[in-house]
Amino acid sequence: MAIQVVPRGQLATIVTCLDTHARQAPALPARSVLKLVRWPAPIDKPAYLALFRRIGAPWLWRGRLAQSPADLAAVLDAATTEVHVATRRDGTPIGLMELDYSEPATCEIVYFGLEPGMTGRGHGRWLMDHALRAAWREGITRVWLHTCDLDHPAALGFYQRCGFKPYERWLETYPDPRAEGLYPPDTAPGVPQL
Repeated sequence: MAIQVVPRGQLATIVTCLDTHARQAPALPARSVLKLVRWPAPIDKPAYLALFRRIGAPWLWRGRLAQSPADLAAVLDAATTEVHVATRRDGTPIGLMELDYSEPATCEIVYFGLEPGMTGRGHGRWLMDHALRAAWREGITRVWLHTCDLDHPAALGFYQRCGFKPYERWLETYPDPRAEGLYPPDTAPGVPQL
């Protein structure tokens, strides 16, 4: 057994990649009190980052928060990126799915999530049904995503129930977003900050 010490100010997580090659157009998503809205480029970066932070804080999402404004704009405004947002009836954003079509014949569901308090009520399945309908556009033969052990405890099982199969796992170490000042120190208290 190999033991690797994680340096102070860093997090380590086990990442699991899942994919599906079975083009299945799910039934129309169930009726929902939510509405799905596509945010066209150029994306409103402050609005995107605010939603990303609200959804990702419990799971210490870091990716988009750590990017420079130029790098963030290059990704979000790329012709190969689609950003869809689940909103309440009053237009308040509460869910996110970001799709990347930059790899040939592939769609990556880069970010997928709902604000805390919205999970466990069928909204995730509704959002995933929309994600899969969008992902399986003409020419796509593979849809993939990844999750990690810092994510919602039900995430891995949820993705598998949606038809994804694990194919790869790795250990990722990166700066703790709380140590970087991307989140307050008391965020995600179940993950100790060293």
